[in-house]
Amino acid sequence: MQGMEPEPAWLAVRIAGAVAGALVSLVYMMPKSAREAVARAIAGVISGLVFGAPAGAALAGWMGVSEAMSPDEILLSGSAAASLSAWWALGALARIAARAGRGRDG
Repeated sequence: MQGMEPEPAWLAVRIAGAVAGALVSLVYMMPKSAREAVARAIAGVISGLVFGAPAGAALAGWMGVSEAMSPDEILLSGSAAASLSAWWALGALARIAARAGRGRDG
């Protein structure tokens, strides 16, 4: 299959974007425990690696900046956005689950 070989530089860009998204998320929604932090960080990085390219392409197209950005910039921003989204979603779900659990106990 021609064209399916991953470029090593793009993997580095995906990792950088995914980690950046997870770190930015720490500023806005701190985890309540070390376990939650590890789970959300792993999910954020994996989401950034897996969904970085499609998220970046969709965001760049939606914002109308596809021609103004390089492929590396689109991939970096998509990886960060996917990581950030996963972090927020897991954090929100953890807090909803905690509230639901407290309501049943007392």
